[in-house]
Amino acid sequence: MMEIAKARSLSEQELAEELESARRHLYDLRFQLATRQLTDYSQISQTRKDIARLLTVRTERQLDGGAASGSSAVAGGE
Repeated sequence: MMEIAKARSLSEQELAEELESARRHLYDLRFQLATRQLTDYSQISQTRKDIARLLTVRTERQLDGGAASGSSAVAGGE
């Protein structure tokens, strides 16, 4: 389980790698579910929540970067 504080402490590259890893893990879990090999069904929802946390951090960073450049563009346009 990935905590949000840990996700926020990751670099951009590490965040992308964690996201890719979590998506691959979810794919594997769904495959195990389809082939009736999965025993702990809670792993699917937990992995989905981890992906959501990682995407939230990525979105926060994009908004922080866009807000800084967007506010200066508005001030210059007036």
